[in-house]
Amino acid sequence: MIQFERFTLANGLRVLFHNEPSTPMAVANVLYDVGARDENPNQTGFAHLFEHLMFGGSKHIPDFDAPLQAAGGQSNAFTSNDITNYYDVLPAHNLDTALWLESDRMLSLAFTPKSLEVQRQVVIEEFKQRYLNQPYGDAWLHLRPLAYKKHPYRWATIGKNIEHIETATMDDVRAFFAQHYHPGNAILCIVGNFDLNFVKEKVDYYFGNIPGKEKIIRNLPQEPKQQRFRKKIISRKIPSDAFYYAFPMGGRMDASYYLADLLSDHIANEKTGLLYTELQRKKKLVSEITAYITGSLDNGLFVITGKLNPGRTFEQLDAALWQTLDKYTSRPISKSVLEELLLKMQTAKAFQDQGLLNRAMNLCFFELLGDAQFLNEEADHYARIQPAQLQHFAKAIFSKNRCSLLQIQAK
Repeated sequence: MIQFERFTLANGLRVLFHNEPSTPMAVANVLYDVGARDENPNQTGFAHLFEHLMFGGSKHIPDFDAPLQAAGGQSNAFTSNDITNYYDVLPAHNLDTALWLESDRMLSLAFTPKSLEVQRQVVIEEFKQRYLNQPYGDAWLHLRPLAYKKHPYRWATIGKNIEHIETATMDDVRAFFAQHYHPGNAILCIVGNFDLNFVKEKVDYYFGNIPGKEKIIRNLPQEPKQQRFRKKIISRKIPSDAFYYAFPMGGRMDASYYLADLLSDHIANEKTGLLYTELQRKKKLVSEITAYITGSLDNGLFVITGKLNPGRTFEQLDAALWQTLDKYTSRPISKSVLEELLLKMQTAKAFQDQGLLNRAMNLCFFELLGDAQFLNEEADHYARIQPAQLQHFAKAIFSKNRCSLLQIQAK
């Protein structure tokens, strides 16, 4: 159980505080409710661009990292299709430094031609190195528009194409910042050995004078139910043929999310999962195979992916894969296997919750979902799952008519 306090500033900033008396360190985590799904289809990659721009200097602080490092701290950030998250970890007695830095860039980011050009080039280089010049790097640039036809999940966080970042203007960047990076669209979590009144005073001092804005109401296009099998084949200079089977699933707050999460762990298990035992160990069709879910806030994807062994064909793999998936739909797993899965998941969560940063990020994320208290209740959702429910879910999700398949073949 992670205990926390919650309060909201007059400008709309939601604040969570988790007291941890056993550590001399502190975390300040700021989650902005903006991701790639909030972008204009003709101006994609902006949320990721801002992940970099936010480190490019603000009104009173030309270099974000220098004062934080001088205070013995470190920072980083990540962007997804749903959120952008910034965090600072530093000695607790230097908490003011983190709050000063985060509040100043929230209040007034330094929009200079130099900063924009520097970060633009960083993002363009990242696009080339991670997505275009890496084996399998562009897989999701093809899989997303294959699996999504209407919803903005159809493009990756990096953006549809590099031209959208290359042609971004200062006015474009300013408008995106004004719309999304303000107190009403942010959640701040502080973790450390502090008194609640101390935290309230510090947060109000640093963030209280930032003007509030109305949070925009999303009206995203809904993805229609997939009715037929989709397939795309691309050729690349890669070490071995690769495959990605994507099945639509519910969003993060859908009751079926927990079933999808547990089922993906079950079928991907390297000891008991049939994907491994049937396709890799027995039939030797693949050199590797796994399954995972995207965990998206809106309807996500259940993905099965791997690489073929030399001399094996996509046709052989496809036939064997569907035969294997049929075994998950034809009979429920045993109670003992389910209990083992749940124990493994509980152990992993307990280990994760030991980290201050993980606690801070998770509290912010669950608050975004509706209530940070959900973090403490999630284990109960998993514990209530029965074998028959997993079987029923497998029948529903492993439908070929609702599958999108990307095959990447070696040239």
